[in-house]
Amino acid sequence: MFGNYLIGLREGLEASLVVCILVAYLVKTGNRAALRPVWLGIAAACTVSLAFGALLEFGSQELTFEAQELLGGSLSILSVGLVTWMVFWMRRTARHLRSDLHGRLDAALRMGTGALVATALLAVGREGLETALFVWASVRAGGEGTTAPLTGALLGIATAIVLGHLFYRGALKIDLARFFTWTGGMLVVVAAGVLAYGVHDLQEADLLGGLHDLAFDVSATIPPDSWYGTVLKGVLNFQPDPTVLQAVVWVLYLVPTLFFFLAPQRPSLRGPSAGAAPAAGGTEA
Repeated sequence: MFGNYLIGLREGLEASLVVCILVAYLVKTGNRAALRPVWLGIAAACTVSLAFGALLEFGSQELTFEAQELLGGSLSILSVGLVTWMVFWMRRTARHLRSDLHGRLDAALRMGTGALVATALLAVGREGLETALFVWASVRAGGEGTTAPLTGALLGIATAIVLGHLFYRGALKIDLARFFTWTGGMLVVVAAGVLAYGVHDLQEADLLGGLHDLAFDVSATIPPDSWYGTVLKGVLNFQPDPTVLQAVVWVLYLVPTLFFFLAPQRPSLRGPSAGAAPAAGGTEA
């Protein structure tokens, strides 16, 4: 459940920050009339994301077992790729997010209502689609047949909305660069478990071999139905009896990804003028 809470919090906060920046900029520049098309774009992005999540969940139920495993495994791997790209992208561009969005808004204001709707739709919709896909993949990996993973994701999104509101009002300020670094590192660990689960799906779909070649089996020591087994499953997508291929893929993804993600960044050529924390604060947006 914690892993899915982290996903909802991280992705939801990114979307909340985007909304805060868009709305605050229009208010401060005296373009309140443009708020309506922006909110329309945000609502459309939320609708598209929810529809995409529903399509993933209910559409896959009509497939055969092998087709479900093939789809689930493929989308799990795709979601890991998207989330990995996202955490590296946010780590690199968080300090310049405000100025980039302001530039897009200025261009959209010159082009008209449709451009404003499209700007908000694309800015928020990307986060929503990534969230829907990764939450769906993580829910599959974290415990099918239970509501705990989905509940965790929804609680994370709700927390992100509250934090976004506090940022906008100027009631809360945190070091967002550090926040995204820590949550990004934890998301990489969660993604490694989703990736391993996706590989297992492809093995069950007979696309990959080695389904019965176990790397180890600690089910007797860490029973999946025990409280600590459930915690490990919910937080890290831990599996007590992974296949050799799952274990190899987990290590090959996690070790280099964490290494490059946590490595010190080179100084930016764009200068320190657009700090991450002021981008969200109500007095600096």
